[in-house]
Amino acid sequence: MSEERLMSKKKPAFPVCKELDAYLKHYSRKIEIPIFYDDLLRFSGSVVVYDSNEEDTLWVRVYYSEFDRTEIDISLKKVYSILHSDGSDSIFPFLNVDAVDFCTFGNSKPFRIKVRNILNDNYTYFYVKRTDASRIYGLELEHMLSPYNLNFLVYKDTLIEEHIAGIPGDVFIKEFLPTCSESEKSQLAKEFVKFNERCMIRLLGDMRSYNYVIVPTHDFDHVVYKIRAIDFDQQCYEGKLKVYRPQFFKENFKMVMLVKDKLQRNSVDQYKIEERSIVAKRILSSGNRIKRLIAIAKTDHISNDENIASLAMHIHELTGDIDFKTCKTMGEVLALALDFVKRNYQDVSMKQIIENKIKM
Repeated sequence: MSEERLMSKKKPAFPVCKELDAYLKHYSRKIEIPIFYDDLLRFSGSVVVYDSNEEDTLWVRVYYSEFDRTEIDISLKKVYSILHSDGSDSIFPFLNVDAVDFCTFGNSKPFRIKVRNILNDNYTYFYVKRTDASRIYGLELEHMLSPYNLNFLVYKDTLIEEHIAGIPGDVFIKEFLPTCSESEKSQLAKEFVKFNERCMIRLLGDMRSYNYVIVPTHDFDHVVYKIRAIDFDQQCYEGKLKVYRPQFFKENFKMVMLVKDKLQRNSVDQYKIEERSIVAKRILSSGNRIKRLIAIAKTDHISNDENIASLAMHIHELTGDIDFKTCKTMGEVLALALDFVKRNYQDVSMKQIIENKIKM
């Protein structure tokens, strides 16, 4: 299936409702910041950013008038301090804003800010984007249901996201995958199965290879690879279930073939069950926080009626759960999907407890 038929051409940005705004404030996600997305649009000009192979990265490096640059530099340092430190000005003398890059590709059109510590030349990035409710739900769900915590801030129409380090999936597949050992390829196949399952469970769509990163970690005498999403624009929007399964994007074809070549069917099923169980445990351990978020999503408008009806029907066909037929919002679809995973885990756990007692 082609991408044009698989996904809508453009997803609109959805406003933050007052309930979600209150949620963000309660969990310290809503913090006043000194600069807005629109302020960064006041650049005077730009130059194309090329990679090490002299290929266009689809980012442009923007520059500002002398007056604007001074004001913007101070404001971006303040944002960095709020995001990564105590929010004070005391670290300003040690920081330099090396670059402000603007992405001309994709829905969110983010700014990427490079901040360097002038004492040791260590640097990090953060992103400035327009606020979008569905993206915020995606970030919060990633924070609670994935193995990774996320740091982000929301203030009015501006969203600040920390940088997620790793090798972009498309770069890894092209440049690193061919040189991986056979055991590393098996490990990557396993991680892709689990990543695929996790995205489907929490309805995170559009995980083409450039929307996730491969994170290598050295462990004794080998390297452990993990796959981590970096784009949360397509949380609970599209109507086709395949959009929420990375295996169906042509950019991931080599990863799919890796699974086919390296894993037996029984192993694939085992890894899917493992991931469902882990997500179920995270749902249970997240307690009131995820309950509150889902309750807000159930009444929020983050998709259209056609997509809601379509996705609910597809999941009903997959699970056999008739409750999906009555869903009126994407939040209701998400709530039922997560509840289905949680109930299945609890039912299996209770069955095992009973069986163990009988054996005793």
